[in-house]
Amino acid sequence: MTASKSCTYVSPEDYLAGEKVSPIKHEYRQGEIYAMAGASKAHVIITLNVATLLRNHLRGTGCIPYMADMKVRIEAADCYRRFWFKTPSF
Repeated sequence: MTASKSCTYVSPEDYLAGEKVSPIKHEYRQGEIYAMAGASKAHVIITLNVATLLRNHLRGTGCIPYMADMKVRIEAADCYRRFWFKTPSF
């Protein structure tokens, strides 16, 4: 992942507003924004294979895997991260 560190604190609200219009994805960590790298063809193929295996493995457990990453707020860490699955506790 390529890091693009911001110079000043960015509020979670400003981060989310910027993500709505940004052509690239970012992660938010304690007031700093980091640009995420794009995916290659090989990465996308591997992602599909892993997602398929993960979905089959998690079937019936209450966990929900996603094909694409999902943005999740982790309030205790003051960050927004991207994950590939949702556990029943989210």
